Amino acid sequence: MTVTLTRTEWTPLADAHRVRVDALVADHLDRRKRREAHPVEDFLFTYYPTRPNQLRVWHPGPGVRLLDAVEYDGRRGYTYVDGTATLDPAEVDRRRDSITWIRRLLSATADRQPQFGCFGLHEWAMVYRTSDVRHEKWPLRLGAEGTDSVVASHKIACSHFDAFRFFTAPARGLNVLQPTRESQPALEQGGCLHANMDLYKWASKLMPFVPSALVLDCFELARDIRTLDMRASPYDLAALGYSPVPIETPAGKAEYAAAQRSFTARARPLRSQLVALCDELLG
Repeated sequence: MTVTLTRTEWTPLADAHRVRVDALVADHLDRRKRREAHPVEDFLFTYYPTRPNQLRVWHPGPGVRLLDAVEYDGRRGYTYVDGTATLDPAEVDRRRDSITWIRRLLSATADRQPQFGCFGLHEWAMVYRTSDVRHEKWPLRLGAEGTDSVVASHKIACSHFDAFRFFTAPARGLNVLQPTRESQPALEQGGCLHANMDLYKWASKLMPFVPSALVLDCFELARDIRTLDMRASPYDLAALGYSPVPIETPAGKAEYAAAQRSFTARARPLRSQLVALCDELLG
């Protein structure tokens, strides 16, 4: 079924989308002008490749025709004929392998039992027995020896390759799993903070096919998860207003696992929507 929107109908939707994006990216853009970095809030703009100006472009998703839509003339992923813009099926065909892989990963993750026993130790394993820390401007809350002691005294069970690949060499051997890019669909599970943050990555990779509202829902989830990720990290970010989640204590572990469960519940419908979108694209 195809829905046709006149310019009078779709322009307010595009405008509302840009207002939402501008509110989400304003602080980052202000810091960028001042050449200031933020270890928590800049992550979504430095680790993930989607730029703020790309986010500002509104995409209605499959099955929508936009009338009088000159703004989409020449935009990748669209056809533009006689003033009408629609998603280009040829672009879907060109990206079919990528869409299929994303669908496989998301579906496998959704079908797997979530795990809530990692306690965010991936960030600790990234600084284990090294002086080369990723956020060198911020001190380690327990110091180097205290941080190493936490890692050595815990079971490390990271299932996410893109976290594991930043482990120090001594920490890699402590992990009960040895994730690879190839094994990602076989290991990814919905309790993992990074797997749920990455819903934003997969949604943005599927642009312009994915509706922009879904992209921003994934962005907001990733932003909130990143905050917990760094509050539970070994870094002392109190000067930025972030109280620690002390995962080295029973109370901290309980707080972290409860937040994990909440994020898993938020991620579940977003992941399902992305799987359904891939199915629609792949026919």
